[in-house]
Amino acid sequence: MTNNNLPNNLLYNQDYSWARIENNTAVLGVIKPAADKVKEFVFIKLPQKGQRLKKGETYVSLEALKWSGHLGSPLSGEITEVNDPLFDEPSIINKDPYGEGWIAKIKISNQEEVKKLIKADKTQKWVESDLAKNK
Repeated sequence: MTNNNLPNNLLYNQDYSWARIENNTAVLGVIKPAADKVKEFVFIKLPQKGQRLKKGETYVSLEALKWSGHLGSPLSGEITEVNDPLFDEPSIINKDPYGEGWIAKIKISNQEEVKKLIKADKTQKWVESDLAKNK
């Protein structure tokens, strides 16, 4: 698995999430390899605007036909915007995980946490080994 489509302009955590940093805000979403593995998300429980999160706390719950789970936030902060169209069509994440499939925007409360996120090349290695052992 070498083409896992992990854009270099994003940062990642080891919970299948990506973060695009825009000044003091981070746009959060699910990485493409995880979206591809489950084939199609059928349900999503979105976070609430104004919700405060600590790094690692669940920010989204997702279900596919043969999988369900929760993803931990890569950063601490306050949810400032939620991608509401995903509620009616969570499969947008599968079609365009880095574009229309973003999940939430968070106002970053601890910039130091940004430095602990992982770049695409290191994430690629982790994803390959993790997905291989979870086949």
